[in-house]
Amino acid sequence: MKRLHRYVLGSFVGPLVLTFFIVMFLMIMQFLWRYIDDLVGKGLTFNILSELLFYLAASFVPMALPLAILLAALMSFGNLGENFELTAMKSSGVPLQKIMLPVFYLMILLTVFSFYFANNILPIANLKSRSLLWDIQHQRPELNIKEGEFYGGIDGYSIKIGEKNYKTNVLYRVLIYDHTKKKGNISVTYADSGKMYVNPDETKLFFTLYHGRSYNDLIQDEKNKRRRAEKTYPFREDDFKEQTLMIKLTGFGLKRTDENLFKNNYSMLNLSQLKHTTDSLLTQLEQRKKMFLKSLVNSQYLIFVKNFRKMHENDSTGKYATNKDSAAFDLWTAYYRLSYSVKQTVVDQALAYAHNTLKYIQNNNTAFTSRIKYIRRHQIEWHRKFTLSLACVIFFFIGAPLGAIIRRGGLGMPIVISVVFFVFYYIISMSGEKFVREDVWSPFAGMWISTFILLPIGIFLTYKSTTDSAIMNTDTYSQMLKRFFEKIRIAWLWKRRKNHQNS
Repeated sequence: MKRLHRYVLGSFVGPLVLTFFIVMFLMIMQFLWRYIDDLVGKGLTFNILSELLFYLAASFVPMALPLAILLAALMSFGNLGENFELTAMKSSGVPLQKIMLPVFYLMILLTVFSFYFANNILPIANLKSRSLLWDIQHQRPELNIKEGEFYGGIDGYSIKIGEKNYKTNVLYRVLIYDHTKKKGNISVTYADSGKMYVNPDETKLFFTLYHGRSYNDLIQDEKNKRRRAEKTYPFREDDFKEQTLMIKLTGFGLKRTDENLFKNNYSMLNLSQLKHTTDSLLTQLEQRKKMFLKSLVNSQYLIFVKNFRKMHENDSTGKYATNKDSAAFDLWTAYYRLSYSVKQTVVDQALAYAHNTLKYIQNNNTAFTSRIKYIRRHQIEWHRKFTLSLACVIFFFIGAPLGAIIRRGGLGMPIVISVVFFVFYYIISMSGEKFVREDVWSPFAGMWISTFILLPIGIFLTYKSTTDSAIMNTDTYSQMLKRFFEKIRIAWLWKRRKNHQNS
C-alpha cells in the first residue's frame, strides 16, 4: 500500500509543480499587460524589474495555488483513469477514497502552508510590490524626444526636434522654449543643428547647438508689464555659431518611498493586525455616531426651541405661561397661541432648520458609509486568508473525482474544465465580496458563499466517482436523449391513433 501511495503522490506532484508555474506565469503576464503603460519608457534597470516581479509572484501564490491544485488533480487522476490504472486499483480492492488519501494529506499540508503564507508572507509581499509599483508609476519617463513633436517632460521647457540622425546622433531644426520664469514664451532658442547628451549622474541635460538664434523678452517686473499697453517691449536677439545650453533634470531617477506610508493598508496586515484595526475602526464609528446624535439634538433642535421660546415671550398676543424647563414647554400649544405674523416667522425658521438638518444628516451619512466600506475591506481581507486556504482542499475534491470520471489526461480537457470551475468560483467570490463592500451582506456570508456552493459539488463528485457514475460520459446522455424522444414519439403515435378511432 505504501508503494501505491508513493506512486499516486508522484503522479500528482509533477503536474502540480508544472501547473503552479504555468498559472503564476499567466498571472504575471496579466499584471504586466494591465500596467504596461506604467512600466514602459521609465528606464527601469533589470534589478528593479526582477525585484518587482519577485514580489508580485509572491503576492500571487495564495490565488495561484488552488487553481494549480484543481488542474493538477484533473490531469493526474485523468491520466490514471485514461491508462486504466484506477480500474486496476479498484479491481484489486482499493477504493477511490484510499487512492486519494495520500494526496488528501498533502492537501492538508498545502492548506496550512497557504494559510501561513497568506498571514505572514503575503502582507510583506504586498507591501514591497505596491510600494515599488507606486514609485515606478510616479517616476518621470525616460528622456525620449521624438521627431516632429513637442516634448514637455522636463519642467519649464518645451522642446521640439525636426529630424534626428540615429547614426551620428545629430539633431536638426532644434526649437527650445524656456518657461522656467513662468512668464510665457519670453525666451526661445532655435538652431539648425545640434547634439544632446546627459551627464553620467543623469542630473543635467546638455545641448550643443550650431548656427542658431535666441530671442528674449526682457520683461522682468510689473512695471515693465504695464508697457504692454503701449506695445513697446525690451527685446534682445542673439545670433550664434555654437552655443551650449544646460538644463537641470529632476525626478528622472527612481526614488524609493518610505514603506511605512503603506504598511497600514488592509492588504498588508496579518490576522491579529486586521482584528485590532477593525475593532478600533468600529469603536471610532460608534463614537462618531454618538457625537452625531448629540450634535443633532444640541445644534439643531434645542437651538430652534430656544429661538421659538424667545419669539413666544416677545409676542404680545402670546398668553402661554412659559417655563424655563424645556420638558414642560409644549411647542404645539405655544404655537397655536401666537399671532399670525409670528406663526409665519416660526414656520420659515422651522423650514430653514429642517433644510440645514437634512444637509447635516446627508453629509454625515456619506461619511458613515465611507467608514463602513473601509471597515468592510478589513473584514473581507480577514476572511480571505481562510477562504483561499480552504479552497485548496475544495478544488482537490472537485478535480480528483472529476478526473477519475472523465478519464482524460494531458492539458486539453483538464484546462477547459479547470478554467470553467475557477471562473465560476471567481464570479461567486467577487459577487459576494461586492455585496460585503456595499454592506448588503455580512462579511461571513459574502466571503464564504463560494465555499458553501463548491463544497457540496466536491462531495457530490466524490460520491459519483466512488460509485463509478458515468455523469461525464457522452454515451449516457445520448441514450437518455434517445429514450426521451422515443417516449415523445410513442405518446404522439398513441394520441394520433386515439384521434383516428374517435373520428
